[in-house]
Amino acid sequence: MNGKYFYYAIAALFGVLSSLVNFFPFFFLQLLFLYFLFNYKRFTTTQLWSIAGCFIIFLWIGHHSASNNFTVIPASTSTFYLQYTQDPKIDGDLFQVKATEQQYKEKVLVRYKIQSELEKEGLKTKKYYQYLCRVSGTLEKPKIAKNPNAFHYRNYLARKQIFWIIEIQENPLQNCAPQKPSPLVIFKQLRYTGIKYLESHFPVEIAALSAALIFGDQNLFDPDVLSAYQKTGLVHLLAISGLHVSLLIAMVFYLGIRSGLTKQSMINILLVLLPIYVILTGASPSVNRSVMMIFLVLLTVKWQARLKLLPLDAISLAFNIYLFISPMVIFDAGFQLSFSVSLVIILSAPYILQSYQRNITRMLVTSLAAQLAALPFLLYHYFEASFIGLFANMVYIPLFSFVYLPGLYLLFFIQFIFGKTPLIVTKLFLTIISLANQFIDYLADISFFHFIPGRPNLVLLIDYIFLLLAIFNLWEARTYSRKRIYLFIFSGLLMFSQLSWNWLDPYGEVTMIDVGQGDSILIRFPHGKGTYLIDTGGTVNFGEEKWRERAKEFEVGRDVVVPFLKGKGITKIDKLILTHGDMDHIGGTFSIMKELKVKQILMPSVAEPSTTELNIIKEAKKQKIPVLKVSAQDHWSNEESPFYILSPEKNYAGERNGGSIAFIAQIGGASWFFGGDLDQEGEEKIIKKYPHLQIDVLKAGHHGSKTSSAESFIKQISPKIALISAGENNRFGHPHQEVLDRLAKTKTIIYRTDLQGAITYKFYHGNGTFLPYIP
Repeated sequence: MNGKYFYYAIAALFGVLSSLVNFFPFFFLQLLFLYFLFNYKRFTTTQLWSIAGCFIIFLWIGHHSASNNFTVIPASTSTFYLQYTQDPKIDGDLFQVKATEQQYKEKVLVRYKIQSELEKEGLKTKKYYQYLCRVSGTLEKPKIAKNPNAFHYRNYLARKQIFWIIEIQENPLQNCAPQKPSPLVIFKQLRYTGIKYLESHFPVEIAALSAALIFGDQNLFDPDVLSAYQKTGLVHLLAISGLHVSLLIAMVFYLGIRSGLTKQSMINILLVLLPIYVILTGASPSVNRSVMMIFLVLLTVKWQARLKLLPLDAISLAFNIYLFISPMVIFDAGFQLSFSVSLVIILSAPYILQSYQRNITRMLVTSLAAQLAALPFLLYHYFEASFIGLFANMVYIPLFSFVYLPGLYLLFFIQFIFGKTPLIVTKLFLTIISLANQFIDYLADISFFHFIPGRPNLVLLIDYIFLLLAIFNLWEARTYSRKRIYLFIFSGLLMFSQLSWNWLDPYGEVTMIDVGQGDSILIRFPHGKGTYLIDTGGTVNFGEEKWRERAKEFEVGRDVVVPFLKGKGITKIDKLILTHGDMDHIGGTFSIMKELKVKQILMPSVAEPSTTELNIIKEAKKQKIPVLKVSAQDHWSNEESPFYILSPEKNYAGERNGGSIAFIAQIGGASWFFGGDLDQEGEEKIIKKYPHLQIDVLKAGHHGSKTSSAESFIKQISPKIALISAGENNRFGHPHQEVLDRLAKTKTIIYRTDLQGAITYKFYHGNGTFLPYIP
């Protein structure tokens, strides 16, 4: 069976995907797979039946998992008996912890808003694992995605069998009774204690890196540093994986042998320690995969006379075991990346890596193979990839392998045993970590290496897979006269096929992005003929006390608008139109300017710009982005789509909303009115100046507030469609009922982001259709 377990892993994959994604396509692929094994691999009838049986078993496992993945807790429940099952996360005044509701035996997520700084410090020092706690609270459904390509939190939690968030109003440990701890609980508590020990005994830079490499916890990291690791494609070094586990096992094995233990004794010890290590490091997919593989390999060494296992067999068996236990993990990005990268490295080692004799070249080739293997998954989940990681790995893999990993373990044990570490050693590590973080921050800002084609659709995903298979097949071919030419061609197709697809797409769009209580509208013309963004949304901060502040506050531009644009493969904004100076319209501009190329900024011609507008102008000057102050009668054209500004007058000196840029445009066969937060007085001026103005699509002013969308204005322009951008359950009560009634009188169809998420008008030449993201 050597080397053949891989075929069972493929059958298991098709079986799970058939039940959890779509039956017919993956069942058809399984039939093709069996034909391939019969016709080209000369599998026997018995072997074919066994692989078909594997497919059926995993088809049933996936179906069973999906059919039992539902909640049993009644929505009206208000009293809960909880056992906390994971380390709590305390971020500012937010306390969050996973738990099991003991009455219903169901996983839940518990949230609590901390009341005081003293309570926060107390919660940090408490034990959570050895208690049964009675709490009162309300059940809430997790948030859903309301924009295309956005993170769907409800689905993410449901795949982890969590269906409810319990919002509690009292201290989560207020009514608790001690329980007899199980071995699992003891090791989880030990992990939590170890992380807290690092946090309290080391500088934050050393503590964060130690917690990640020793216990698999990244919560102590500065969000900006973690973001830099993600942008450069080096975040895998912070997640405990095969590299870390192998180095640690090698160190333990060496120390055991040097201490006088036999090889067989050390294997037995490691077989016991490995499951414990999984718990101590958080049981992430990469840890589980690495430990299962090493565990299986150690078993084969222990039973060498009876069983032999190739690395390919080890990863295939680990894959099947993992899917058998938790089929829903197939959707986890960490699981996909860990297995795909490891598989490619294992497959390429005998054929590709062995062709390169120099260690540096081999390391670079390994890094390239890993990046290629990860590419489809990175693009699907994160819409971009960074090829700077190819070269950065050359520096950071040795740094982590030979400096960070052994050094930080040594520091931890010295501190734990002797109560302190030599100051010079601590300072040395601080210096190294600080320099490495500065360098990675510099690398993260090099946009040249960022590849952002957007999220691939099914056709493009298949295209990526076949191109990668062709590249690896050519790469490992030892004698082929045109090898380099075809490698160049396939690599070019890999890089440019999706970019070409984006450019060739004949459809344009106008999308009102759901940014909560704010505005942001994308206008994109087909074939790259123009991409405009009207406002950027924004987060209004109310000056919280320092202890209440989150490590990384939610910011609409960075967390909503930029991912939305990158998901569509948009890297350039031709015109950024900022209608007026309110934060909920322009607060996200700085993130847009940082992450994307902005060619021009349009602002209203006002006598007194807001502080935010002045800061935007200052940043634009740094980046050499031209800023135009526009007013009534300014205009431009995009082929068949003219844009004409109606308001404000030059050097407007009135109230800020009244100075919003208001303009009309002909887009996709319809006439549009965009007016920011223009008030009723401004609307009245426009209809007096343009008495014959008629509009097909109205972007309702000020989020549907009664201070905009005057009855006379609505009556004259007589819109067929009205778009309202408002936050779900916003504190202002937008849109106001008066406005909805005014629009109803003219039989205007209303689309609202608070109810329907993003609203997209997709057009082809002179015809288009409105597509709300939530029907």
